[in-house]
Amino acid sequence: MNTQLSYRWRVVFCAGALLLTLATPYRADAQGNPDPFGFKFNSGQGLQPIFEGWAYNADGSLSMYFGYLNRNYVETLLVPVGPDNKFEPGAADRGQPTVFNARIHRKEFSVKIPKDWGNKELVWSVTVHGVTEKAVGWLQPEWQIDPIYAGKTRNAESLKNTPPSLAVTVPSTLTLPNQLSLAATVQDDGLPTPRKGPPRRAVGQETPPTLKPLPDQPEIPVNVPAVAGRGRQGGGGLAGPQGLVVNWLVWRGPAAVTFDPATIPVKDGKAIGTATFTKPGTYVLRARANDGELTDEQEFTIVVNGPTRH
Repeated sequence: MNTQLSYRWRVVFCAGALLLTLATPYRADAQGNPDPFGFKFNSGQGLQPIFEGWAYNADGSLSMYFGYLNRNYVETLLVPVGPDNKFEPGAADRGQPTVFNARIHRKEFSVKIPKDWGNKELVWSVTVHGVTEKAVGWLQPEWQIDPIYAGKTRNAESLKNTPPSLAVTVPSTLTLPNQLSLAATVQDDGLPTPRKGPPRRAVGQETPPTLKPLPDQPEIPVNVPAVAGRGRQGGGGLAGPQGLVVNWLVWRGPAAVTFDPATIPVKDGKAIGTATFTKPGTYVLRARANDGELTDEQEFTIVVNGPTRH
């Protein structure tokens, strides 16, 4: 067995250990706590990029899918593309986010690679609080995924389901302190049938985080602004399907954005909301229509100007 193959099998063998690592708060083991899994932090923790698998595209090329775990329950992490947020080899910018919302976000984006990629690796590195974490992607046969259903079990209803269709109407500029009006029009076939009963929280989100710094960390600020959830796609979301919804999120920008609400049930084909900005700059926002299984997504750029001075 050559060295590279041996290395890869060691990575696969340690997959279970990786899952435990993702569940563990950042540097929780440094304090010697006998039960590190009991800690939940509002802020001050790191970020783990995740390679989720790969899939064929219609043109014969391939795409590698990535997500991330922001180990904080409240704090949004801002990491611009560059030395602290990059892909290797090749271009550092592969369309990855620079604004990382709290908790886990699965299959957030994909990177297209040529069909003759072979056994090369694509590495996404993110550095937060001086610690660099990596997601290493390669074309392991067992990691080929269905880019639409991502391994979900298909029943008779799922086989009939078609993705929603999303159209977004949003101004391209805004002057502070005005709010941005968000409007989405969605068409869908009504499948899958929404789950009856009141919404239930996703597993692991039932209890609030504890604000408890580690011995080697500075005091964690208490007044960290809460970040709204993103439906069943987000770390603090609802377990579904809950019916057709539109999620709004900021993908890139100089600061976090507050959406009211962040997850909007579609009524009469419409989803209306607002976005509040705290800093001027250029932002990339995304709207995602989700029927509980399939999605449609639109990305748009908004230039936010500072308040007009007289």
